[in-house]
Amino acid sequence: MEIALTPMEFARRARRLYADREAVVDGDQRWSYAEFFARCDRWSSVLQGLGIVAGDRVATISPNTHAQLESFYGVPQLGAVLVPINYRLIAEDFLYLLNHSGAKVVCVHPDFLSAVDGIRDRIPGVQHFVSFGGPRQGWIDYEAALAGATEAFDHPVIAEGDLLTINYTSGTTSRPKGVMITHRNAWMNVVGTLVHIPMTPAERYLWTLPMFHANGWTFVWIVTAVGGTHVCLPKVDPAAVFERIATERISFLCAAPTVLIGIANAPDQLRHGAPKGLRVLTAGAPPAAQTIERIEGDLGWEITQLYGLTEVSPFITICEPRPDHAALSLEQRARIKARQGVELMTSGELRVVDEAGVEVPWDGATVGEIVVRGNVVMKGYFEDPEATALAFRGGWFHSGDAAVVHADGFAEIRDRLKDVIISGGENISSVELEGILLRHPAVQEVAVVGLPDEKWGESPHGFVVLLAGHATSEAELRDYARQHMAGFKVPKGFSFVDELPKTATGKIQKYVLRKGKAAISAQ
Repeated sequence: MEIALTPMEFARRARRLYADREAVVDGDQRWSYAEFFARCDRWSSVLQGLGIVAGDRVATISPNTHAQLESFYGVPQLGAVLVPINYRLIAEDFLYLLNHSGAKVVCVHPDFLSAVDGIRDRIPGVQHFVSFGGPRQGWIDYEAALAGATEAFDHPVIAEGDLLTINYTSGTTSRPKGVMITHRNAWMNVVGTLVHIPMTPAERYLWTLPMFHANGWTFVWIVTAVGGTHVCLPKVDPAAVFERIATERISFLCAAPTVLIGIANAPDQLRHGAPKGLRVLTAGAPPAAQTIERIEGDLGWEITQLYGLTEVSPFITICEPRPDHAALSLEQRARIKARQGVELMTSGELRVVDEAGVEVPWDGATVGEIVVRGNVVMKGYFEDPEATALAFRGGWFHSGDAAVVHADGFAEIRDRLKDVIISGGENISSVELEGILLRHPAVQEVAVVGLPDEKWGESPHGFVVLLAGHATSEAELRDYARQHMAGFKVPKGFSFVDELPKTATGKIQKYVLRKGKAAISAQ
């Protein structure tokens, strides 16, 4: 008899094998797997009592807490669909996402209860409001509801093609789109990740990555699948990261490049004494080789980059280590590790194609668009057939990422297609320029965009965040750039800013930068 491919199978196995092992740490609270799954079952029972059935949507607005993690089991095992919403958005965004998803229940961390209260009369489809943070008038108290519930509920038959989650894109250029992830999609991503990144029950995983972001890159299920320990971290800053690493004996974490930059540039007193050998996965945006080099060289941690998008559950490639890489210098290895790599064994097929859909040569120079098809590709965009058809034209999902392929088959992103700078007819990769400028000793972060230019149409302009206690000038940065890149690529100007505008998942909002420095100050 066939069993559906679903992350709930990992939960079934963990219940049997790891009942007494520590499953979740959230501040001073700790639960074994038996206790954790009992809570998940009671939450399923509560939801069923509220009338939630298979196919209904349940939304959450929460940072990384035990309640947020429990939602990734308590909701799907009912056959319902989880909608984890980016909690860093504003009330008007919550309004749109709750209405668009058709959520019948919304569960909210105490920090955002007031924001949701302010829009309650405009979200008529939401039938039940649940507080993750204690009693509040007009809200169901999550902990009290669990305390009064039994662990018994009716288990529906789940098909692997059923919806597991709806994850909304960042919506930087248009309304956010709801990415429909199936049980099969997520199962494949979990297994594919573990094939390439083996983990054991001894793993202690630190939640620096938001769980709402592509289902925490499916680590909400990966850690459970191996019987590891989830260590929740509601607010990420370098001090908290290093403190948890030390006190909770962390062995593994995931981090977007912006978080890696914060770790790499943390004060010496935080970094001193940090344990070596910690494994780090990074994705979400191309990391700079300089950042990888510094973390691996100074901290002795091991960084692996994966590439994907929310639409591919989210991984499609991994920067796979090869035996010949061991003989390279740290700097050479870091440059390779900054590439996006090769397909995961279970993810499907990736190609880089030109405008005619023809695969580009593996020469490390010819730029095309990354297109993919296979087991992890989404079902489509929720209630948006036009966007779905456009994304899947020609039978492939079109990523919008411009890349080259090297002779060894490693793909390397050069830019988002919309972010390629065309100056005087020459294509310039902002990612390439940023990687070079990050090697300047005074630069902590940098983003390069094309700004209007009367002569060239547009020309590169750099927005720079300096390291604390360091100084430089436009002229010095321009001279540095000329030493390391072709003259036509050198940014025509630089702006020094306190911080770069970013999405909640750490991606730099280049559309804001294109509006100039005043737009950044208004963020």
